[in-house]
Amino acid sequence: MTSTTGPVFNWRGRDLGEVPLHATPKSSIAWIGEPPSQLQSAAVMFVGVVAVLIAGLQPQLLGGLEQEGRLTPSQLGHAATAELLTMGLAAGLAGAWLKPERLRWIGLVAGLALAAIDLLTVRVSGEAVTVMRAAAGVPSGVMMWLILGMIARAPRPERWSGVFLTVQTLAQFGLAAALTAFVVAKHGVNGGWVALAALSALAGLAALASPARYAPLAAADAPGGLPPLRGFVALGACFLFLAFIVGVWVYAEPLSKQAGHAPAVVGTAVSLSLAFQVMGGAAATVLAGRLKWFWTLLACTVIDLALLALFASLPGAPVFLAASAAFGFVWLFLMPFLVPMVIEADPSRRAAVLLGGAQLLGGSLGPLMASLLVSDTDARGAVVFGAVCLVLGMLVVTGLHLRPARQHVTV
Repeated sequence: MTSTTGPVFNWRGRDLGEVPLHATPKSSIAWIGEPPSQLQSAAVMFVGVVAVLIAGLQPQLLGGLEQEGRLTPSQLGHAATAELLTMGLAAGLAGAWLKPERLRWIGLVAGLALAAIDLLTVRVSGEAVTVMRAAAGVPSGVMMWLILGMIARAPRPERWSGVFLTVQTLAQFGLAAALTAFVVAKHGVNGGWVALAALSALAGLAALASPARYAPLAAADAPGGLPPLRGFVALGACFLFLAFIVGVWVYAEPLSKQAGHAPAVVGTAVSLSLAFQVMGGAAATVLAGRLKWFWTLLACTVIDLALLALFASLPGAPVFLAASAAFGFVWLFLMPFLVPMVIEADPSRRAAVLLGGAQLLGGSLGPLMASLLVSDTDARGAVVFGAVCLVLGMLVVTGLHLRPARQHVTV
C-alpha cells in the first residue's frame, strides 16, 4: 500500500526528504519556508485581526446607523451579510489566485483601501451603506489572506489558529467596550467608523513589517493554485460547521424571548458566550498537538447536539445561560481543529489557505438559510437547521478521516 507522504523542512526551509505524514515526528515539524520573526508574526497577526474586527462590531456600528434612521432593519441585514460574503469570497479568491509575493505592499494597499471605505461609510445612508460595506469586504478578505497564509505554513497550524481566534475575539470585545465608553457616546456612530478607519490604516502600515513573501506551497495539478477535490470537500465541512454555529447563535434573542426570559437575559448570555469563547480558544491553543483532531471534532459535535436539544426545550434562564456559555466555549475550541482536518484532506495546504473564506461564507449564509425555517412565533427552526448542518458536517469529516489522502506532495 502506498503511504501518504509529505516534505519535511528544517528551520531554513531546506527539503529534508519525504516521510509519511502520519509518521512525522513532532521534532521534525517546522515552518514551510523561512520562519517569520516575532515582529513579522505580530505584524501579520495585527493585520488579520483588524481585517475581521467588523464581524464583532456590526451590531454596534451598523446598529448605530439603524438607530439614527440611516438604515432600516432590513437594510442593516443586507449590509451585514454583503460585507461578510464579499470578505469570504475575496479571501478565497486571493488564496486561489494571488502569488504570496509583495505581501507588504499588498497589505499596505488593502489596509489603506479599507480605511478609505470606512471613512466613506460615514457619509452614506440606506442601501448605499450596503454597497460600501460590500466593497469593504474585498480589502478585508485580502488582509485575512495574509494571516491565513502564515497559519497554513506554520508547524502547528491549529495552535496558530487558536491564537488568532483568541486574540481576534479579545480585540472585538475590547474595542466594542472602548468605542461605547469613549467614542460613540461623545461623537455618535460616525466616531466609531472613524476609529475603525484609523485602525485599518494602522494595519496597512503594520503590513510593511510583515514578511516580503511566503514560500510556495506544494505543487498541485489543478490550475491557479486550487486545491484538489478532497480539499474542497473538507472546506465544505467547514462551511457547514460555521453555518450551524452562526445560524443558531443569531437567533439567541428570539429563543430567549420565546422561553419567556426577561430582556436582560439575552445580554447576559451574549457576554457569557464571549467570555467562554476566549476560554475555548485559549484551551485549544494549549491543547493543540496533544489532541487528535477527529476525536476532538466528534466530541464537540456530540456536546453541541446536546446543547441544541437544550435550546430547543426552551429552558429556564439559568439553564439557558449555562448552555450559552458552553456553546461559546465549544465554538472557539473546535475551530482550530478544523485546520489539521483540512490539511490531512489536502496535504498541499492549498485548501488551508482558503479555510477562512469558507468559514466566512458559512457564517454569512447560515443565518439566511436558518431564517427560512423560522417563524414570527417559533425560532426553533434555527435549531433544527443547525443540527442538520452539524450532523452533515461531521459525516463529511468522518468520510475524509476514514479514507485518508493517497498522494505524494512535492514542492
